[in-house]
Amino acid sequence: MLRIDGCYLPFMRSNAPSLMPVFRSRHQADLLTLLSLHPDQDYTVTDLAARLGIPLTTAHREAQRLEESGLLTGRAVGRSRLLRANTSHRAFEPLARLLLVTFGPHVVVAEEFAALPGVEQVVIFGSWAARYAGVPGVAPADIDVLVVGNPPRAEVYAAAERAEARLGMPVNPTIRASSRWASGDDPLVATIQGGPHLDVTAEMPPVDKPAHAT
Repeated sequence: MLRIDGCYLPFMRSNAPSLMPVFRSRHQADLLTLLSLHPDQDYTVTDLAARLGIPLTTAHREAQRLEESGLLTGRAVGRSRLLRANTSHRAFEPLARLLLVTFGPHVVVAEEFAALPGVEQVVIFGSWAARYAGVPGVAPADIDVLVVGNPPRAEVYAAAERAEARLGMPVNPTIRASSRWASGDDPLVATIQGGPHLDVTAEMPPVDKPAHAT
């Protein structure tokens, strides 16, 4: 169990994630991260499982444990139960900050790069991706991001700066055309594809298009 501010929090019995071994399950850490980074948003268990790409039974079990611990609050709406982070819990602030700087980068990068035009894929690689994949090593000092497509360079760097401001650590973007990503002939692309990397494209929230004036 993890003790925060005098409270004991339950965790799954599984291998400790390399990013922060105090968490015994990456699934639970990912679930906590998503909820703590969006404390004003409600999610169903089905929403959480789909967003995080984890089994529905796992999401249900972890959400139930976290609600019982008081870290989440829930309310019934029809047949659905809506969950959100319990911001009044005394462990919320320190836990949210810990989750942001450890498991939060893929959520933040997905959100900040979502609105960029001409982007086909966004991939995190390097030391953070390796730790997230469970490869032991030193804690990552920055986040390496590959943007696949043909986006405006200035907008890519602006997105990286926004992500960096939220995470409090450098975010280093690199751009490659989709043809070079598909061929794998590029040395950097070959290195990324041959090692731990995380494609966050599916995690990008939909971008609302402004309505045309009438």
